[in-house]
Amino acid sequence: MKAIPVKHAVGMILSHDVTRIVTGGEKGPAFRKGHTIQAADVPAFLDIGKQHVFVTDLPPGMFHEDQAAERLARAVAGPGLDVTEPCEGRVNLVARHTGLLKIDVAVLHQLNAFEEIVVSTLHTNHQALAGRPVAGLRIVPLAVAAEKIAAAEAFCRQAFPLIQIKPFHALSVGMVTTGSEIYNGRIADTFGPVVRKKFESLGSRILRQIMVSDVASMTADAIRTLIREGAQMIVVTGGMSVDPDDLTPAAIRAAGAQIVTYGAPTFPGAMFMLAYIGNVPVLGLPGCVMYYKTSVFDLVVPRLLAGERLRREDITALGHGGFCNGCAECRYPVCGFGSG
Repeated sequence: MKAIPVKHAVGMILSHDVTRIVTGGEKGPAFRKGHTIQAADVPAFLDIGKQHVFVTDLPPGMFHEDQAAERLARAVAGPGLDVTEPCEGRVNLVARHTGLLKIDVAVLHQLNAFEEIVVSTLHTNHQALAGRPVAGLRIVPLAVAAEKIAAAEAFCRQAFPLIQIKPFHALSVGMVTTGSEIYNGRIADTFGPVVRKKFESLGSRILRQIMVSDVASMTADAIRTLIREGAQMIVVTGGMSVDPDDLTPAAIRAAGAQIVTYGAPTFPGAMFMLAYIGNVPVLGLPGCVMYYKTSVFDLVVPRLLAGERLRREDITALGHGGFCNGCAECRYPVCGFGSG
């Protein structure tokens, strides 16, 4: 850094914040550190008594923090992300559309081992909302060697994309609701409306809902019927506990499904089932999906709608972070649930 007359500083980089105080008590920055001084700025500097300023005189082979941050952000940002304008060496990555946030966590750890750069993100496999920031990047010093940024860029190219937003597919979902009390009209179905609303919020729709009694063959027939009618995902509500007359898991097997898991290390959601009939996911939803704002549904269904085919290890990995804290005001996904 060096101090020079402000009239000679045009085109140079301000190396400190410049404060402006207005009569009446108002105080704030007139110019921020890292600002490139323009000819039009000179009168404003003089008006607040700044005849000299400290500027950064970058030698060859060095990047200013803003330039370096923008280059790094564009190397890190994959599909579905926009890059904000740099400010004081920081750039944010913003979701261009609603979808599933995917982060290569192992590569993220390696990138953060590079000196003088930091990259911070939200949790992978969580829903991202359009227009919301999902990651931030920062250059630590005011200037960084160009070769360091070039090395980080080359590393990111080898593992691209490090961060991306996978769009949700709009699927037609078939729903089977079990229970003799609902099938015979003794009580109204309250599970279906909750599930319908959840899918609609993710951009999908319920193709048709079939009510069945507590008979495994009826449930299996309903599953096969919905697939023939074009359902791209099946959810079965009710009958997922361990009571003797809860036959949903057996019915899903009888429909010809290949079971991925019966049981998930999540609370709420331990009695969840995931299976496939060909490429069609079949989900056995426990009652907690109806009663809790956030459950295993919110950890699994967004990934399925983003086109992922889940394996048993994807479900078992939910155990670390799979315990919901039951907060008075649910802020998911801005919390630790499912973030292991």
